[in-house]
Amino acid sequence: MKVPFIRRFLFLVLLLCITVPVLFPFFWMLTSSFKTQVDIISWPPRLVFSPILGNYIKVFAEQNFLKYFMNSSVIGMTAVGLSLILGLPAAYSIARFGQKRLSVFILVARLMPGISFLMPWYIIFSRLHLMDSYIALILSHMLIALPIVVWIMSSYFETIPVEMEESAMVDGATRQKAFRSIILPIAGPGIVTSITLSFIFSWNNFMFSQVLSMEKTKTLPIAVYNFVSYAEVDWGAVMAAAVAIMTPAIILTMIFQKYVVKGLTMGAVKG
Repeated sequence: MKVPFIRRFLFLVLLLCITVPVLFPFFWMLTSSFKTQVDIISWPPRLVFSPILGNYIKVFAEQNFLKYFMNSSVIGMTAVGLSLILGLPAAYSIARFGQKRLSVFILVARLMPGISFLMPWYIIFSRLHLMDSYIALILSHMLIALPIVVWIMSSYFETIPVEMEESAMVDGATRQKAFRSIILPIAGPGIVTSITLSFIFSWNNFMFSQVLSMEKTKTLPIAVYNFVSYAEVDWGAVMAAAVAIMTPAIILTMIFQKYVVKGLTMGAVKG
């Protein structure tokens, strides 16, 4: 009886060693969003304090945070939607016809640092008078979402037996119809995984919005700068804004958690 107890105890200790460092920053951010500036910068840290809602009032009442929320939502959802329209057929083609060069090209585009695209994007959009527009940000965010969709779905499509679509084509269906009616419904978990991960990456993107957006299309990560000035940083408002930014991504991940896990594990098993 002692061996199972020791194993369980060691497992719990290992679990705590992993989860505490990961969750502690989120705990600190959440508690700091309810503190005053004095409580946040005090040393030693004050674990017992009187919570306030002033930071959230400052974020949502004094700043146009709902507008930034809508900007991030429109840009993220449109970029992900267009990436699915282009990425799903591309991933299917890579999986079924062995287009490895295309796969490598898309993977290289995903691995390249985003800052390398900033100057070309800036020159192109400024010449086209598209700075501070949804088009500029949507296209730039597709550089993030499209490779993720292709990367995940090409591996997922390879796990689906080719005999299924061949049977449909024998019965008279075209390859396009077999793809829409048979392959896509089976690939549901992979599609949900692609949507979730690409939307989260788009939602949290800072660099493209920092250069290509202004007041009209400012997104949530950029809006945090409203609480940073030359003289001081309003840490309470920054923490409250960070909580507001992270909450939708956390909720989305929790809702589709099982689909994300299934999509990633199925895409990792080939043959």
